[in-house]
Amino acid sequence: MASWAALSPSIVEYFEGEDSYRCGYCKNESGSRSNGMWAHSMTVQDYQDLIDRGWRRSGKYVYKPVMNQTCCPQYTIRCRPLQFQPSKSHKKVLKKMLKFLAKGEISKGNCEDEPMEPTMEDTVAGDFGLINKLDIQCDLKTLSDDVKESFESEEKKKGRSPKKEESKELIQSQHIEEKLGSGEPSHPIKVHTAPKPGKGADLSKPPCRKAKEIRKERKRLKLMHQNPAGELAGFQAQGEPPSLFQPKANKSNQPKSLEDLIFESLPENASHKLEVRLVPVSFEDPEFKSSFSQSFSLYVKYQMAIHQDPPDECGKTEAENPPHGPDCGYGSFHQQYWLDGRIIAVGVIDILPYCVSSVYLYYDPDYSFLSLGVYSALREIGFTRQLHQKTSQLSYYYMGFYIHSCPKMKYKGQYRPSDLLCPETYVWVPIEQCLSSLENSKYCRFNQDPEAVDEGRSKEPDRLQVFHRKAIMPYGIYKKQQKDPSEEAAVLQYAGLVGQVCSERMLLLRN
Repeated sequence: MASWAALSPSIVEYFEGEDSYRCGYCKNESGSRSNGMWAHSMTVQDYQDLIDRGWRRSGKYVYKPVMNQTCCPQYTIRCRPLQFQPSKSHKKVLKKMLKFLAKGEISKGNCEDEPMEPTMEDTVAGDFGLINKLDIQCDLKTLSDDVKESFESEEKKKGRSPKKEESKELIQSQHIEEKLGSGEPSHPIKVHTAPKPGKGADLSKPPCRKAKEIRKERKRLKLMHQNPAGELAGFQAQGEPPSLFQPKANKSNQPKSLEDLIFESLPENASHKLEVRLVPVSFEDPEFKSSFSQSFSLYVKYQMAIHQDPPDECGKTEAENPPHGPDCGYGSFHQQYWLDGRIIAVGVIDILPYCVSSVYLYYDPDYSFLSLGVYSALREIGFTRQLHQKTSQLSYYYMGFYIHSCPKMKYKGQYRPSDLLCPETYVWVPIEQCLSSLENSKYCRFNQDPEAVDEGRSKEPDRLQVFHRKAIMPYGIYKKQQKDPSEEAAVLQYAGLVGQVCSERMLLLRN
C-alpha cells in the first residue's frame, strides 16, 4: 500500500473577501489588495497551475493580487532560459564576480543590487518566516489523519486500493531524497541568439548591433564579391562549390554563452572559492540540518540590515517532521552560496513541473558590492537550462511579479526573452507587446483578442472538492447541508480564482 505522503492532496483554507494593507511599493497605507489562502499542504502540480493563474506563495500563505483594484498591479513574469542571452549589464555583474574570485578585486562605484522581491509588510520572506498575522488553530496531524482516513474510505468504495499519485508535495512534505547536484552543468548548452538590451535601453525596440560587427560583416561581403571563385582572405575552398564555402568560424568572435561566463576557469592561486549547493528544504536532509543555524543567522542579519527588522521579528520555523515524500526532484530548495567555507547568500527556489520559480533571496550585506541579486538570478537561469537537459518540459524561469508602475521592479524586464501573464485570460504574452499598454495604464488586459475568455475558469462549481468533518465530498453535496447563504459566495469566489482543474484536485477545508 502506498504511503500517506504519496496520497496526500493539496489542502487549503481560503479566506473569504479581500485583504487591504499597506503597499510595499508605493507606500499607500491601504491600497494593496489581494485574496489569500493558507496551504496546509500543496503539491507541486497544483502550485504550478496556481502561479499560472497569477498566484504566489510566501511560506505557506498563497496570495493573488486583485489586479484591477490594487494600487500597484503585479503581473506574473517568466523568462525563457533556452533563448536567454545576458545583457551588457548582466555580463558586468558576472565579470565582477570572476575578478573578485580570481584576484580579490572589489569594484568601486555604485553597488546596486536587485533582489527578486522588495520588502513587503503583507508578506514574510522565504521559508524561515511564516505569516504571523493569521491566527489559524488547526491540528495538522489530526487533519492529516482525517484526510487519510477519508481518502482510503473513498478508494475502498470504488473497489480499488489507493495508488501512488504522480503529483509531488511542495509544502507539507518537503523531504526530497534525491539531490539534484550543485547546479553546475556538465557541458555548455547551445542557445539561440536573443535580444540583449543594455541598461537603460528602450525595451520596446530591437537591440542595436555593435559597429565592429557591422564593419566585419561589410568586409566579409566585399571579399566574397571580389572572390567569386571561392578565394577568401588567402584561403582556397578545395574541391567545394563557391556557394558552399564557409570561412572557418573564429571562436573568439562568437558571443559567450551564459555558462561560459559563469563557469570561466579561475587561476590555481585564485583569491577566493565560490561553491553553489542545492539543498532540499527538509530537516530530514542532513546537509540542510547541519547548515540551518548558519543560514538562519544570515537571514536575520539580512533582515536587520536591509529591511530594518528587529531580531525578535525574524521568525524561526519549527522543525516539521512530515511523512516521507516521494523520491523525486521537485519541491522547495535552498541554493546556498558558499564563499571560502561560509554561506554568504541563499536563494529560495521551487522546482516545479514546468519551471524553476524564484521565491526569495537573502544575503550578507557585507557582500552587496557583488550584486548578488543579479548574480543569483543568472545562476538560477543557468540552473533551469541544466534541468531542462534531463526534463524537457521544465523550460521556464519564473521571477515573481513584474510591477511596471514601480521603477525598482522594472529591472525584471531586462531578462529577455520574457512573457507577462494576462490577468483576465491567463495566457502568456511577450513583454515587448505589453509595455506600450502599461505606459498608458497600470492595469492592462494583454490578450488583444476581445472575444478571448479564461479557458480554465470554473465552469462546474459543484465538482469542487470539499473537506468537511473528516469527509471528502463534491461541493454539490456539501452545499445541500449548509444553511448559511454567505457560504456559497465564498466558495464560488475561491473556485473562480483557482480555476476548474485546481478546484477539483485540491481539497477546500470547511469548518
